[in-house]
Amino acid sequence: MSNESRRKPRLPPRGVVRLFWYAHRALYRVTGGRIGLRSPKDRAHWGTMRLTTTGRRSGRARGVMLGYVEDEANLVTLAMNGWADGEPAWWLNLQANPEATVDVAGVSRAVRGRAARDAERARLWDRWREIEGDLDAYAALRSSETAVVVLEPR
Repeated sequence: MSNESRRKPRLPPRGVVRLFWYAHRALYRVTGGRIGLRSPKDRAHWGTMRLTTTGRRSGRARGVMLGYVEDEANLVTLAMNGWADGEPAWWLNLQANPEATVDVAGVSRAVRGRAARDAERARLWDRWREIEGDLDAYAALRSSETAVVVLEPR
């Protein structure tokens, strides 16, 4: 392994990451959903979806923009919280109430979320690694394992 591949990945400051999330969501909202979502072009790219969960404490709809890959009829994302520690709120919400909706490139669908386990998790993690070669290095920035989240049609 070369020194280049051993280097710790550099992330922008947390405030920049959060600003990007807010801007992406605002752009989607301002354009009425015409801008902000995209389907994966091929196996070498991920798409962007809007996931709407039910707040575990508020009971209100909560939307977030996430990257995803397709696995047959399922959509697969990572509960990475911008590679920071702690679970993202959307994943905590989904664990409390697995029923959610996703918007992908002009289509809305009902889904049920769950964490991939064992061999399925390893297979889907490898799928994400095909797209992001530094995936393991980014995941190592977190103190806990990053959940691979499967969104199944319901």
